[in-house]
Amino acid sequence: MFNLHCTKKLIYRIKPEVAVPGQSDTALGNWYATALFWKPQLALLVSERTLLPVLMPLAPAATLARRFPAQLALALKEHGVPSEFIAQEVWRMDKVQYAKTANRSVVGILNEFVRQAEFWLAAYAHEKGDDDDLLVISAKLAETPCSPLYKGPVSPDKALHELVKAGSQA
Repeated sequence: MFNLHCTKKLIYRIKPEVAVPGQSDTALGNWYATALFWKPQLALLVSERTLLPVLMPLAPAATLARRFPAQLALALKEHGVPSEFIAQEVWRMDKVQYAKTANRSVVGILNEFVRQAEFWLAAYAHEKGDDDDLLVISAKLAETPCSPLYKGPVSPDKALHELVKAGSQA
């Protein structure tokens, strides 16, 4: 089970049952998400634990949480994460609990990634804006230094690799 903390505009779009979040079963922890009403419409999700960003198509919005684990698996593979870690993470994401955003620091990072994604999308996007572009842009965003990570790994991609390494040594 994982918690998906959604911005107001995404909650309005999905109209899920919103609950007080419990503890997430996943190594990457809670996820924060927002809707990007661009052409095509996208969703940006960020791990609260590592700040790892994942871009994916928003439509159909009602199935976003069901489609997210597969997109996360592709993003983790793009980062060279071992398949055992990916399989465990996806397996633990069998259920979702929707919640309102609670961590303002992560919301700030989410907003910063939205601004950067606009730049990368303009630089990389082809006319069709396929999912491969979204994986490349997600990987580029993950290289961004983030202030909540300054005392440690500095960027989400490095935080991800530290988490995976720590998990494999446990």
